[in-house]
This record gives sequence, structure tokens and C-alpha cells, in this order.
Amino acid sequence: MLAVRIHQYGNRDVLALDDVPVPDLGPDEVLVKVVAASVNPVDWKVREGWLAENIPHALPLTLGWDVSGVIAAVGSFVTGWQIGDAVFSRPDLKRNGTYAEYVAIRASEIAHKARTISHPEAASLPLAGITAWEALVTTAQIQPGQRVLVHAGSGGVGSLAIQIARAHGAVVIATTSGRNRALVESLGADQVIDYGTTRFTEALEPVDVVFDTLGGQVQDDSWSVLRPGGMLVSIVSPPDAARAERQGLRGAFVFIGPNPPVLQRLAALVEGGRLRPVVGAEFALRDIARAHALSESGRAVGKIVLYAGTP
Repeated sequence: MLAVRIHQYGNRDVLALDDVPVPDLGPDEVLVKVVAASVNPVDWKVREGWLAENIPHALPLTLGWDVSGVIAAVGSFVTGWQIGDAVFSRPDLKRNGTYAEYVAIRASEIAHKARTISHPEAASLPLAGITAWEALVTTAQIQPGQRVLVHAGSGGVGSLAIQIARAHGAVVIATTSGRNRALVESLGADQVIDYGTTRFTEALEPVDVVFDTLGGQVQDDSWSVLRPGGMLVSIVSPPDAARAERQGLRGAFVFIGPNPPVLQRLAALVEGGRLRPVVGAEFALRDIARAHALSESGRAVGKIVLYAGTP
């Protein structure tokens, strides 16, 4: 089978399309014939070695930790799943990933794919969707009527966060560039702030929750728009705990793992017409360097999808 692997850490030149054996299957695993994977910033951060100390991968390593496909084989201990089931997953980051024609995944890390969307759309959901859900629903515990600010509303995580917040009854404000205003409005944002022309700190009433997907100065400035007791939840860097306490606010940092129960909640929202994936770019496995370049640019709209095969 074909797989995109790295044999050493480095820039996009280390990406190799290799012909490798189909993975061996453990007793608690399923073998998934990959139809589509998607690209996330964590992929090229792993490629560049940013996470090598915290997550010591064995090289060569197959990248990618989003997938949608069809079960091709099941391990001897696996129950409740069968060959032919359409599934999607954000598998364990510590293992070989999904930029491949087949991937072995623990059965405890998969969920049924939503029936109303394609495999490429489903592949765009797991990592970004779990991230948005755990930040807003699990951590911030958003409530109906609360005001939620989502930074980078046209991005892979932000586009889903807007819809998840709306599905939970929140009033959603989102920042984006002017060229993506129509998209962000179509996702359900009640107010859209063009960061190119307007400082968000000067354009909105206090909010209950800020979802920080950018970090840096944006995170620092976000404290000022929270009402007393409000929460800043980040997926980039841990918010300043001392500052939060000093100002009577709360901060939290979210880093997600596999979460099939949340995947099933996301699939239910999709099938209920309350959540739609935004796929902004599509590539073949052989074009992985171009896909990574787009992700690294920070200018991708929605998710970047990789095609690996057919159902």
C-alpha cells in the first residue's frame, strides 16, 4: 500500500510517498481502508519535530490523525463492528497515522460515519470537531443565551465551533477576514468582525466565553472582552492563570485525544442538519507537500482533505 511517511524530522522535503506493507492487525483493532484523511497543524508540527520530546515517535512514521473509511478486517477480540462498516476516527497520536491506503485503529477509537455526508467531509470532522466540542461544551460548558467569541471563524476548528455553539443556543461572534464574511455568516455567526479593518476589542459587548485558536497577542487582548467570571479557553497555549485570578476570570487549555462519544454527537448533529463540514481544499496523497504548505500558511478556509482511495 502507499503511505506518506517521514524518515527524519524536518521541512516538507522529508515527506515521502512509500510503498509499505498493509499494517498487521492487533486483536483489539480494526483495519480501515482509508477513503480520505485530513491535514491538521499538528501533522506538520510532528513532522518538524516540535512534539518529539513529549510524543517520542519511532521513525519512519506515517503522518495524519483524521480518517474516514470502511472496515476491511476486524481483530479477534473486536465485537460490535464488521467488515464494510463506514467509520471515522481521530486515532491515537502516538501511533502511525492515516496518510495511507490502510490504517490499523483500536476499535475503541472509531465511530459510525454520518450517513448524510461523503467520506472526505467526514474525514474533516474528527480532530477539529472534538477540539471545538471539548473546548466549548466540555470545558467552557456553554449555556443557551451565553455570548461566545470564536477567533478565526473560517478555519477548520472555528467553522465547527460556530455551529456547535449555535446548536447549544449560544449567541456567536466570530472574527475572520473580510473575504470569508459570507461563509462565517452562513455557518450561523450572529456577529462577524473583520480583523483586517476592526479591532475586536472595540467592536463587541462583553462575552461569556472566548475560544482562542490563535494565541499570542490575540489571546492577550481577549481577556479584556470577557465579563466577570467569564472563561478564555485556548487550543494554542495555556492562558495566564495569574492574570485570570487577578481579573476574576477563568482560563483553560485543551489538547484532545480520541473521543468516539463526541464523534457520535457530531455525527448526530450532521444528520440532523445542524452541522456541516467545510472542506476548503482537496489533494491526493502524492501532493502532500502542497497540502502541508497550505496548512502552514495559516490561510486555509475550513479543512484540507487528502484522498487515499475509494469506498
